[in-house]
Amino acid sequence: MRTTFGAGIDKEGPGRFEGALHRQDPLHASDEDWPADVRAQLEADAAEIIARYPQKRSALLPILHLIQSVDGYVTGRGVQFCAELLDLTTAEVAGVATFYTQYKRHPNGEYTVGVCTNTLCAIMGGDQIFEAVSERLGIGHDETTPDGKITLEGVECNAACDFAPVVMVNWEFFDNQTPESATELVDDLRGGKPVTPTRGAGRVCTFKQVSRVLAGFNDGLSDEGVGAGAPSLAGLKLAKERGWTAPGDEATPGDQDVTSDGAPQAGGEHSSTDSPATGDKEVDR
Repeated sequence: MRTTFGAGIDKEGPGRFEGALHRQDPLHASDEDWPADVRAQLEADAAEIIARYPQKRSALLPILHLIQSVDGYVTGRGVQFCAELLDLTTAEVAGVATFYTQYKRHPNGEYTVGVCTNTLCAIMGGDQIFEAVSERLGIGHDETTPDGKITLEGVECNAACDFAPVVMVNWEFFDNQTPESATELVDDLRGGKPVTPTRGAGRVCTFKQVSRVLAGFNDGLSDEGVGAGAPSLAGLKLAKERGWTAPGDEATPGDQDVTSDGAPQAGGEHSSTDSPATGDKEVDR
């Protein structure tokens, strides 16, 4: 089945806009194979992923991300590829691909803009930010602009409550946002202007590039910037100043040093697109 722009969208509130691809679209059927060179690279990358696991079916999640790094979403040919490679049925693969929200049923935008609307971000203005961005883009939750640039998501938590309200672009942090700054952010993304995350990597990668990182391939950006800002480290700074430790807890070599202003020294933790866990830490599913 193929999706047309604006199909089935006729309601009040976010999601009412025409020209959007909707999250309830089914997986796209596709009988067309990839070009020979693309398929060869996919097979080589998939083999590398499978080698990390004692049971090859455990490689399904990262290989689905690998498919998205090429096609931009989970295509029918991607489902077939996974099934053949991992000795699964297409129903098993499709069941996983339609369960997790990071796997897309339709072409995802070049940038996924996730606006946190959970409790703390909401009371700090997250709902207003989502409404402003939704209105500016003309799309609702999990819908994509007709130019293919942006997919908008209302996110339950971006795991950065100390910087609320938070917006993420392809899982890079943009902290302490306002409706005005967030709409400027999406305008810049659509206009092709460079944007710089508040923390972590010094630039925002595309959805396809980030999908490859999620598949387990390093993008070389893990040493850019720092991931923990002063608000995140305020409690640690206070504990060190007052000599507080948890019962039975002792400082160990390699503990992160904190400067007087609460910021970590260079080489601290980074953003969500860091180097993935190595295969010896993966758990068989």
